[in-house]
Amino acid sequence: MNEIIRASHISKYFRKPIEYKVLDDLSFQINKGEFVSIMGKSGCGKSTLLYILSTMDTDYEGELFLEGQLITGKKPDLLARIRNEKIGFVFQFHYLLAEFTVLENVMLPAKKLGLKSLEEIEYDAMKKLKLLGIDDQAKKLSSHISGGQKQRVAIARALINNPSIIMGDEPTGNLDSKNAQIVFSIFKELCQSEKLSLLIVTHDEDFANKTDRIIHMGDGRIL
Repeated sequence: MNEIIRASHISKYFRKPIEYKVLDDLSFQINKGEFVSIMGKSGCGKSTLLYILSTMDTDYEGELFLEGQLITGKKPDLLARIRNEKIGFVFQFHYLLAEFTVLENVMLPAKKLGLKSLEEIEYDAMKKLKLLGIDDQAKKLSSHISGGQKQRVAIARALINNPSIIMGDEPTGNLDSKNAQIVFSIFKELCQSEKLSLLIVTHDEDFANKTDRIIHMGDGRIL
């Protein structure tokens, strides 16, 4: 099974203050191990599309498939489980819990999923931190590390449940060019070594140009 995500004729309306079609009949797929970026001007619907693909927004027309299974119309608790198990998220802001250590932050989604013992989750979390070269920061409070390190912790957290795909909304948007390059290299390595799929919304042309494929959007359509 090569296809990870398939969007079929996805349309989306905003109803207020007036009815406005923000996504207009989008169809595409992301395959296993593919690194895809989405680019387009602000307001073209990139983030809206990402929220639909991530199952967080269910108010749309069309069909969405994850690993060949139709997930459109599924109940919220099932979608929450699918999301936690199959999809990893990295946002522009890392959303780490300041009062938790780096290690505790990474462990959170796995504790929520509840498939492994605490010892196994801690072992996995350390392995992910090692993969990202920040295992030496594990016991520090997440508020006591640098911005670039925080984003790497956020990536480790996104990886903890071994998802099929990582989705990112401007994950390098708050980083300087050196740290942006580090994050890109991490993503590229995950694609190649773990056969992980990546779908990243970005304004950074340098970043997008190094991905396998760019989906260009304009006015709610794929150009």
